[in-house]
Amino acid sequence: MRILICDCTAVYQGRLAAELPRATRVIMFKADGSVLIHSDGGSYKPLNWMSPPCSVSVSTSGESTEFKVVNKAGEILTITVHVIHADYEHQLGLDPGLIKDGVESHLQKLLAENLDALAQGLTLIRREYPTAIGPVDILCKAAGGGSVAIEIKRRGEIDGVEQLTRYLELLNRDPLLAPVTGIYAAQEIKPQAKTLAQDRGITCVSVDYELLKGLDDPSLRLF
Repeated sequence: MRILICDCTAVYQGRLAAELPRATRVIMFKADGSVLIHSDGGSYKPLNWMSPPCSVSVSTSGESTEFKVVNKAGEILTITVHVIHADYEHQLGLDPGLIKDGVESHLQKLLAENLDALAQGLTLIRREYPTAIGPVDILCKAAGGGSVAIEIKRRGEIDGVEQLTRYLELLNRDPLLAPVTGIYAAQEIKPQAKTLAQDRGITCVSVDYELLKGLDDPSLRLF
């Protein structure tokens, strides 16, 4: 990757015409062929950019340097560098990618190992229990007989309640599983989803992900 901190102007020609007047900015030339122009604001979003694959040609005229960036669609970004304040080049190497924590699969695994966080007396039948309309996140045997289908979301909304309703309708046709009740589990459940779940006889459970992981000790909380 090459990073230039410089005074520059830029002109884009493509689906529309756009121009950046002269100012101090950061230009990134990445190994994947992309080129990005950043200012000191706007969070992560660049002012202008070209997605890979791109070809970059460089020419010099007087004290300025011109970078002509052309992508596969024929769009052109012409960057004219007037003054270079810093010029860095470094090989970053392969990136392992973003490792997400707290996604639905993590919640499912933790809840399957800690069913008491959902209800007392549950016995795991299977995670990802297959049905004709898709897998149920967790299917359990209830202490008093019958089964419990558990749908897990990070954020519980109405769509999740509708999804669990369809599973329950299908599972209750199986005499080996019926009667099947439902639990809708999420880190946060919207009020509308709670209302709909209650109307359909589905239990809502808000789960504490950090507590499930064993990282959060409730005794240390002030409130």
